[in-house]
Amino acid sequence: MYLYVLNSTIMGNEIAGIHHITAIAGNAKKNHAFYTEVLGLRMVKKTVNFDDPGTYHFYFGNETGTPGTILTFFPWEGIGTGRTGTGMATEIGYSVPKDSLPFWQERFQQFNVKHGEIGERFGEQYLPFQDPDGLKINLIVPNGEDTRKPWETAAVTTPVATRGFHNITLTLRSKTATAAILTDIFGYALDGQEKNITRYRTDSIGTASIVDLVESPGEGPGYNAAGTNHHVAFRVKNEDILMEYREKIRKKGLQITPKIDRDYFFSLYFREPGGVLFELATENPGFTRDEPLEELGTHLKLPKQYEAQREKIEAILPTLH
Repeated sequence: MYLYVLNSTIMGNEIAGIHHITAIAGNAKKNHAFYTEVLGLRMVKKTVNFDDPGTYHFYFGNETGTPGTILTFFPWEGIGTGRTGTGMATEIGYSVPKDSLPFWQERFQQFNVKHGEIGERFGEQYLPFQDPDGLKINLIVPNGEDTRKPWETAAVTTPVATRGFHNITLTLRSKTATAAILTDIFGYALDGQEKNITRYRTDSIGTASIVDLVESPGEGPGYNAAGTNHHVAFRVKNEDILMEYREKIRKKGLQITPKIDRDYFFSLYFREPGGVLFELATENPGFTRDEPLEELGTHLKLPKQYEAQREKIEAILPTLH
């Protein structure tokens, strides 16, 4: 029996679970429509890729874009389909309320969303499905009540709406070195084992707090393109704590970037020993730094280095509506 009190309050200076997850899509219009209309998430921020301003960077989440609810996409038009495999985050888990899975089954049938049957893992019911590019996602009913306030639409109301992330699954040839990063640096602890899945959880926060490691020594490496995850970002309170973790990671002999300003948070990136790209991201300054709360996601927001090219960029970007 797994029973936890789920809350979204950070207890200290620890890694506080998942900040955001970034994936790749092959068509901006389809991606935007699926996550806002079918899943009922809020478009929290519409901006562009820092390294490729001709490509959108979408942020989907709850009303305020709370860390732990944000799924972001680079929708590279026509990039082709990727392949999940080792060295990659392979499944995303969203928390949903008790008794909501039949609603989602019916909704997926209505919109021809590829999905499986309701199953059980670690004592929790889950419904697997795939987005239009084949990204693997599970809707999971956690054993404890998730009190995070969801974004609500006319079709996806509060009693059934997603609350934010529950877990992320990493597929690895060997779990040993990755597990050591989670336990020795990030402060996670072993929480359970089912078949070849080992569950790690942090008690620094009650939501978006789980990392599942799938050990698959015979599986080939993944290939990043549409329908795959690009990286997983873990949450810290502020820049001071961010830089403390940079030193811890550097002392482990891992290469890590300098601090990078992503406009809505500050980041560090490193590739953990199993091959998955990890990011550490701060809570500050948040998504309301350049748009009021009621207008989040309604304007194209450009990094300052691209503002002078706005007219050219807007002409290149795909039309969403």
